[in-house]
Amino acid sequence: MEEKNESKKYSNSEENDAAENMSEEKTSEDNDRLDYIMKSGGGVSKTKDETIQCLTIIGQIEGHYNLGDGQKATKYEHIIPLLLSIEESDEIDGLLVVLNTMGGLAIAEMIASMSKPAVSLVLGGGHSIGVPLAVSAKKSFIVPSATMTIHPVRISGTVVGAPQTYYYFERMQKRIMNFVVAHSNITEEKFNSLLMRTDMIATDIGSVIDGGEAVECGLIDEVGGLCDAVTALREMIKERKSGE
Repeated sequence: MEEKNESKKYSNSEENDAAENMSEEKTSEDNDRLDYIMKSGGGVSKTKDETIQCLTIIGQIEGHYNLGDGQKATKYEHIIPLLLSIEESDEIDGLLVVLNTMGGLAIAEMIASMSKPAVSLVLGGGHSIGVPLAVSAKKSFIVPSATMTIHPVRISGTVVGAPQTYYYFERMQKRIMNFVVAHSNITEEKFNSLLMRTDMIATDIGSVIDGGEAVECGLIDEVGGLCDAVTALREMIKERKSGE
């Protein structure tokens, strides 16, 4: 009888130890996830059917130049390696890009060339080259209150006043326009007209359009929020898996 009670005591002790270990592992996992979110601004959402990487791109994009300490910035050297790891990962099924930014054509090119499903969601705004970022995903959403700022390529500071300088600006603008037209439903004529408007305050020339207008002109696919974007991404992941 004593042996049975002793055996039961050890059994209960082992169960308690196992429960404590599981609790510690869960706490450690939660802390790691929180630490990852704080450092990268993104997170991984797992369900029994799929694993989605959420990538937030906020503020201006730092490419060749560093911005001041008082400005929100997203760095090329942080985002591009992350996109590569998402593309190569067997664990990540799809990418949700949440945007409130300006700048980043290189990142847009990389998202557009990914084989995995990617959905973008414009929250506060998609400004300047943030427009190509928004349309680079397989499907794009914008909340009704968000805005898209569309203006020609410009530069501040000293420039060489020669015809070649303006030709360079024109070529750069053409590359951006070609990318946007190729990855959205907007026509080149419509996009160019938005670029060159002078009756709206967008610094000095260009357009500021809200969510509904962005969809109406074909720049963004749908007006919607987080639920719509995640639902669309899950459907795309399901289609991709069923086709494999």
